[in-house]
Amino acid sequence: MSPGLPEHPVAHNGDMTQPVLKTRTLVTEDGVPIDAMHLPGDTDLAIVLAHGFTLSWQHGAVWKVAGRLNRSAGVIAFDFRGHGRSGGLSTLGDRETKDMAVAVAYARELGYRRIVAVGFSMGASVVVRYAGLVGGIDAAVSVSGPGRWYYRGTYPMRRVHWAVERRLGRMITRRWLNTRVSGGRWNPVPMPPAEAAARIAPIPLLVVHGDRDPYFPVEHAHQLYEAAREPKELWVVPGFGHAESGSNDALLDRIAAWADKTTAARADDGDAQAEAGAA
Repeated sequence: MSPGLPEHPVAHNGDMTQPVLKTRTLVTEDGVPIDAMHLPGDTDLAIVLAHGFTLSWQHGAVWKVAGRLNRSAGVIAFDFRGHGRSGGLSTLGDRETKDMAVAVAYARELGYRRIVAVGFSMGASVVVRYAGLVGGIDAAVSVSGPGRWYYRGTYPMRRVHWAVERRLGRMITRRWLNTRVSGGRWNPVPMPPAEAAARIAPIPLLVVHGDRDPYFPVEHAHQLYEAAREPKELWVVPGFGHAESGSNDALLDRIAAWADKTTAARADDGDAQAEAGAA
């Protein structure tokens, strides 16, 4: 026997009940590396999770959301450009639709038949814009998302604007929050979320918002909902604050159940139409 090798053969994976989780580097069409992680599910439903500004899939609040949703579906979590371990610079919801595109493609590559994009705060604006401008998903969920750009009506949003519009703010955001923000201004200005919401149908849209959101008042949820066409739903959740950190298990379970029920019904309708056409 060769030196250094075990005396008895090793039964690899003999005691493992779950696969080892791995990250993947996905590359967008404009060449940005995106760090992604897959929590496998035992269903054909996948939830692509889009996090909020300055977060990442490794952030505790995002990981908690991913783990809870994973009880009902496979989960693809990833870092937007400029965040966490992804490359590039954050464009605050503009080019991030390209990041969403490779995450959705990854879910398809893994074999999931039903894909629902669930976004929180900035991620919600990306999900709405992706669903309206690109499509290719089976349902979209906006949680704590803005209805329009440049909102400064709350103190937290004024802080966000300072952090991204000032050089010192971007330096602090890079050093302390591991978020690299582009110093350039939007040119052209990307389509606002509410305008994109009007284009989402026939993809189902769920708008979730808290009546105690410190960033975006509930009027933003109404703006999204009123702009969208059927099928759509609006949940204004009493006592709910903002995005991942404000979400509890009951709300996440409710979102997962909506995603499963809504896409299952659409899949059944599609199968029925296919059978009718074949006949």
